[in-house]
Amino acid sequence: MSQQTEQKARTARRGGAAWALVITSVAGFMAALDNLVVTTALPSIREDLGGALPDLEWTVSAYTLTFAVLLMFGAALGDRFGRRRLFLVGITIFTGASAAAALAPGVDSLIAARAVQGAGAAIMMPLTLTLLTAAVPAAKRGTAYGIWGAVNGLAVASGPLIGGSLTEHISWQWIFWLNVPLGLALLPLARLRLTESYGTGAPLDIPGTLLASGGLFGIVYGLVRGPADGWTGSLVLTGLFGGGALLVGFVLYSTRAKNPMLPMRLFRSRAFSGINAASMLMFLGMFGSIFLLSQYMQGVLRYSPTEAGLRMLPWTGMPMLVAPIAGILSDRIGGRPVVATGLFFQAAGLAYLASVITVDASYAVQLPGLIISGIGMALFVAPAANLVMSSVRASQQGIASGANNALREVGGALGIAVMGSIFSAQGGYETGQTFVDGLRPALVTGAAVVAVAGVSALFIPSRRRGGTAVSPAEQASERVLETAAP
Repeated sequence: MSQQTEQKARTARRGGAAWALVITSVAGFMAALDNLVVTTALPSIREDLGGALPDLEWTVSAYTLTFAVLLMFGAALGDRFGRRRLFLVGITIFTGASAAAALAPGVDSLIAARAVQGAGAAIMMPLTLTLLTAAVPAAKRGTAYGIWGAVNGLAVASGPLIGGSLTEHISWQWIFWLNVPLGLALLPLARLRLTESYGTGAPLDIPGTLLASGGLFGIVYGLVRGPADGWTGSLVLTGLFGGGALLVGFVLYSTRAKNPMLPMRLFRSRAFSGINAASMLMFLGMFGSIFLLSQYMQGVLRYSPTEAGLRMLPWTGMPMLVAPIAGILSDRIGGRPVVATGLFFQAAGLAYLASVITVDASYAVQLPGLIISGIGMALFVAPAANLVMSSVRASQQGIASGANNALREVGGALGIAVMGSIFSAQGGYETGQTFVDGLRPALVTGAAVVAVAGVSALFIPSRRRGGTAVSPAEQASERVLETAAP
């Protein structure tokens, strides 16, 4: 190959990587944004469409449920039928459901549209990392994941703020209309700029899909409904125990199946097991804390939704600034020390907030805890993605991404449920003081859970050359698997 031709090829690869980063980051932004964007709009939706507030909470829960339970299935579909093709399908479903939600004439139709929207996000979200990984050279992936993580951090940061601002100044429908031009712009770009790729080509694992989806649905349903219906309610107990039994069945089935949706051998890798355990615990502590602290700022300190969203930015917005740096650091020194440091920062920030929260705490007193927590979250996001994707073979990256995202969603639902129960047992909404009495032990619990996540991250093996964090024995096992793979 001539020098000029080689230079053109390198330029084309760089251009393809840049386009992949833009497309997957925007898609991830839309999916992450819609986790939280509805929360500040619920009173306006109730005023327009009617219904009790617990009914309207399903506009949040319907999205979370379908998103969590279909993530691994969406990744498996992409591996089987083409990742770019299914990515386009996911964007189409998500965009169409967003328009349907904006046009919903009643609460029931809005909830249905949100459920379909979650299904589209479940197909789209895990494939963002797989497509990005395929387009970016291994040496630059940490930086790319850092930018991807920063954009997702922007979605987390701006969700309540965008929802409150659009509802306050235009109408609640625009929190859904916002997705439509973004989705329509992504469709031709993804079709023209992304390269098609496939997984192993194995047939779809229908029994495994049904067991995993049913199990996750039961557990997430029980966790979502537990605080409202009571933990001894028949439907809640059925969801929790039935979901747990189905997941046990899924694990037993997957250890024996010929082509399982989630090969259990992946968990023999300490890198894969460790980062997934850390991710679930991190999101448990973080989401539960944000859920309660946002209510504290509005209910106790009397900030408006927009004001509360702005004041949370030092925490939720920090990934926009720090995540790219964290990605570069993970390329240079490996993901394990960056992830562990981030988790311990997050735990320290929550512990600090638990110590200073009062009925009249000034924002200046809270600010150090918010900043420390934000730095911790930023240090975690990008290196965690790098560790997940580098802990498995390329053909398994789609399902690895889906499994990691599913565990994060379940961790978030578990955090809201567990920390909400601690809050209710120790305090309540009656007065500012009772709210603080419940909030403090909940935050201490969140700090302890994230600290445990930090300890689990320390057991992730150091990376090998090229960024894959596996032990020598696991490298030998992987070589055998690659030789036998189709």
